[in-house]
Amino acid sequence: MSQPPVALIKAHALVSPFGTRTDNYYWLNERENPAVLDYLKAENDYFDQQMAPAKDLEERLFQEMKGRIREQDESVPYRDNGYFYYVRFVEGGEYPVYCRKPGSLEAPEQVLLDGNELSQGHDYYHIGGLEVSDDNRTLAYSEDTVSRRLYTLRFRNLETGELYPEALANTSGNAVWATDNQTVFYTRKDPDTLLDYQLWRHALGTDQAADELVYEETDAAFYLHVHRSKSREYVFLSIGSTMSAEVRYLRADQPRGELQVFLAREDDHLYEVEHFGPDFYVLSNDHAPNFQLLKTSVTDTAKAAWQVVVAHRDDVFLENMELFREYLVLGERQEGLLRLRVIRWADGQEHYLAFGEPTYTAAISINPEFDTPVLRYGYTSLTTPTSTFDYDMATRAKTLLKEQTVLGGFRKDDYTTERRYAPAADGTLIPLSIVYRKGFVRNGKAPLLQYAYGSYGLSMDATFSSSRLSLLDRGFAYVICHIRGGQELGRQWYEGGKKLTKMNTFTDFTDCSRFLIAEKYTSADTLFAMGGSAGGLLMGAVLNLHPELYKGVVAAVPFVDVVTTMLDESIPLTTGEYDEWGNPNQQQFYDYMLSYSPYDNVRAQAYPNLLVTTGLHDSQVQYFEPAKWVAKLRATKTDHNLLLLHTDLSAGHGGASGRFQSLRDTARHYAFLLMLLGEQ
Repeated sequence: MSQPPVALIKAHALVSPFGTRTDNYYWLNERENPAVLDYLKAENDYFDQQMAPAKDLEERLFQEMKGRIREQDESVPYRDNGYFYYVRFVEGGEYPVYCRKPGSLEAPEQVLLDGNELSQGHDYYHIGGLEVSDDNRTLAYSEDTVSRRLYTLRFRNLETGELYPEALANTSGNAVWATDNQTVFYTRKDPDTLLDYQLWRHALGTDQAADELVYEETDAAFYLHVHRSKSREYVFLSIGSTMSAEVRYLRADQPRGELQVFLAREDDHLYEVEHFGPDFYVLSNDHAPNFQLLKTSVTDTAKAAWQVVVAHRDDVFLENMELFREYLVLGERQEGLLRLRVIRWADGQEHYLAFGEPTYTAAISINPEFDTPVLRYGYTSLTTPTSTFDYDMATRAKTLLKEQTVLGGFRKDDYTTERRYAPAADGTLIPLSIVYRKGFVRNGKAPLLQYAYGSYGLSMDATFSSSRLSLLDRGFAYVICHIRGGQELGRQWYEGGKKLTKMNTFTDFTDCSRFLIAEKYTSADTLFAMGGSAGGLLMGAVLNLHPELYKGVVAAVPFVDVVTTMLDESIPLTTGEYDEWGNPNQQQFYDYMLSYSPYDNVRAQAYPNLLVTTGLHDSQVQYFEPAKWVAKLRATKTDHNLLLLHTDLSAGHGGASGRFQSLRDTARHYAFLLMLLGEQ
């Protein structure tokens, strides 16, 4: 197939109070239409034909990436309720094996779940949450075999290994036990919108039809999440949207009780709650945009009773907390970097952990027990593989328990990281995390892959990737741009890249590109960009704004048809997104979205080489958005550069399941980039 597929034009009028748009490819949203599947398969055939010269390269990349992974591996065990829990991988196994040992690490192993066995017969398989009952006898776990993130909840008797008869459908994947070891709370999703909107109470050993509805959320902008307090004394139901939250709770030893409202939802007030002793601890951004920590008695949760524990600071974003019997640990961000702060309850004495790299990620890990002076945390950087540490908060001694093994001769000293700041057009300095192999020369000729996300307040921190070495070892630099729309520099960084300031996200990225070219890290002939999901929206917007800056772009599962999607409340997750993008039923948001929506702004101009990927069962960004975008680009663009669409017909938003199969996606992306540079 030397010529690309041509999608049929079927003009469809999209009528809104603010104007009518014509969508020539609207028909591609008919998932069950054989013509749609034929078109997607034709695009896959065209992809295979165009990528044929790089097929051997793609396989070499895959084998390189796979060869860096220790096939037989095991996580660091953590202790919880008398057992040590860990995950291991077996040689050749795609999926994790979940295990535990009673009392000590020398005890016999008990296998809770073997993902390799459970996945048999499924093209896609993913294990969701796992929760063991308080008496350690029953496991609740969930699985998704379609990749729509609709999980089936199941129960296993850990003494006999037998499955209970019930299978709870359309759940979010997590379950919470009450202390009676018989009652389980779980949230259900609407199978069409995929919103977590109901809390149910289930009795072990009974049919789902007998379950009791505990709470139903009627505002489609809010999602539900049920969890247990670290103290195990309370069940919390968190009800949250992008800008507002509400917590309800009941005692775990009174599972038939009524949910109590901690604090009714308020506009522009996000908060979360944890329990310790006689108090609830509250992370809140009420009149504190970067959050502060407060506490209140379990007998009085009214806001007037809240007392400040850690006050708000303009230059420090308070991200999370971990409570211990003698210590409080805070996860903070300052100047875009994560910090861990330890405070002793008894006298308020505090200190920070030191990490010693210019850009890195450090995060509180799994710490289920109160009565310990030891903090478990994780650390990684662009050059340091994922590492697990125990930190004695009393003696300040660090113990490295495990560093991810990278096979194939990797040495972290062979690579260099930098922290730079690119000036945006409005004078804002955008942090950049940069990594390359030593010997890299800034002469404007080197290839560089620029990555960003920039939405939902999600911070893209500097982490290690063994797969990325395949680019670095071929002379690439890799750059993470911490653009507005994320939360790396605090809440104002997020506010500066959402709703009516969303354009900052896109121009920050292109300003970073100009900076990297001006500083001779790369040139427009060797600069590549990549982003996925909302980062795919970023790619689409950037391509319309400044296509001349890039040699090639990878847009993975891209959200590109912003206006149409946000006007369609039947599409999964749409209404919950209004706080992020705005409500297009209001003209100011409609007009603003229309000004940057990638699909709506495709025009007759030259575009760089482009690879677009999607999954037929994607629950987050429906497959037809990237499919329509590619069809419109094909009919409109003026260049002869590559434009490829690859649809995984058996996967969803996260791509292929399994630790090795997912590397196929990465190898495909990298082969595309390297092929454009002439490597085969």
